[in-house]
Amino acid sequence: MNALYLAFAYLRYHWARSLVLVLVAALILFVPMATQTLLSTSERALVARGEATPLLLGSRGSQLDLVMAALYFSDERPDPVPMQEVETVWDSGLGIPIPVHTAFSSSGFRIVGTTLDYFDFRDLTPAEGRGLSFLGDAVIGADVAAALGKTVGDTLVSAPENLFDLDGVYPLEMPIVGVLAPTNSPDDQAIFVDIKTAWVIQGIGHGHEDVVTAADIADGTAALANAAVVQYQRITPDNIESFHFHGDQNDFPTSAVIVVPNDTRSGTILKGRYLDSENPTQLIAPAEVVQGLVDRIFRIKSLLDVVTAIIAFAAFAAIGLAVFLSYRLRAREIATAVKLGARRDMVLRLLAAETVTLLLIAGGIAALGGIFVSRNAEAWVGWLLALGA
Repeated sequence: MNALYLAFAYLRYHWARSLVLVLVAALILFVPMATQTLLSTSERALVARGEATPLLLGSRGSQLDLVMAALYFSDERPDPVPMQEVETVWDSGLGIPIPVHTAFSSSGFRIVGTTLDYFDFRDLTPAEGRGLSFLGDAVIGADVAAALGKTVGDTLVSAPENLFDLDGVYPLEMPIVGVLAPTNSPDDQAIFVDIKTAWVIQGIGHGHEDVVTAADIADGTAALANAAVVQYQRITPDNIESFHFHGDQNDFPTSAVIVVPNDTRSGTILKGRYLDSENPTQLIAPAEVVQGLVDRIFRIKSLLDVVTAIIAFAAFAAIGLAVFLSYRLRAREIATAVKLGARRDMVLRLLAAETVTLLLIAGGIAALGGIFVSRNAEAWVGWLLALGA
């Protein structure tokens, strides 16, 4: 106890040097701990999203691009698939198809056109407001609400896909009718609309002002419709009835289709129907694709561990050198203590007590930092995944 008391008194007296040593040692201990926590949480988050999605239907091509677009709402733009594929799955009676349209964005966040089945599938519930009910409604994720400062009653405007688009497709103003509860998933970074609203944004569906009224016909002043007919930029109760779609809905696009099979047997049968390489569509298991991606990414983890170990060894060696030089500078002090009657083992206990005290304080700081990272890792990883997507 005497040695600990004297060690603590010495460290407190030389507080600047002690503080530097404590912070350096704490950082050395904290960085590997935090890195391992974040890597493990990232791996679990990536794999969990894939495992929670049984099957994914999309255009034949890059499976990774398809998974990233449909599950993580990334900027990848896989070729769209027609809604006929959704009807085909419905008609098979083997599972529930959930279309996902991710071609557009607003204020830097992905607009996801889908159906109400998606909210049940992902277990998404509004923390404020309500769910989708009418054409043009938007429900936003928790991160979107926080980042944009938006809430129920505000509006969002879709960003044009191409500033030089000559098709006359106007941005759509969408009222926010709900804010979803946080899920620590890419859903927090999405703006959800009905898939028909996504088609309106794409220009497939639109509404027109009436150019001929009953009064016009009665007094003989009816106007002829021409290019001046105005497309609505906002869907309201007054004009919603005028919105219509051109063409066959079976030909309308969607980015991908999440397929939830009734059981394992149904899933196997569905997979067998898309094995033909000549088929323009493919049915994949996202868990397998994501696991392959994770395996490739975390293949460097062992190298990172080696680098971290080398850096930690070098840092601890530097701390040891600093402590050793400190002891050399205290040679007269130690010699005086011996002359006053202190035994050499007492001197060694005093020096050891100082070192142990430094490491204990550093370890405590590193542990507190590790606990803080662990408690917030899921939220940070979810944000980073969405940001990366």
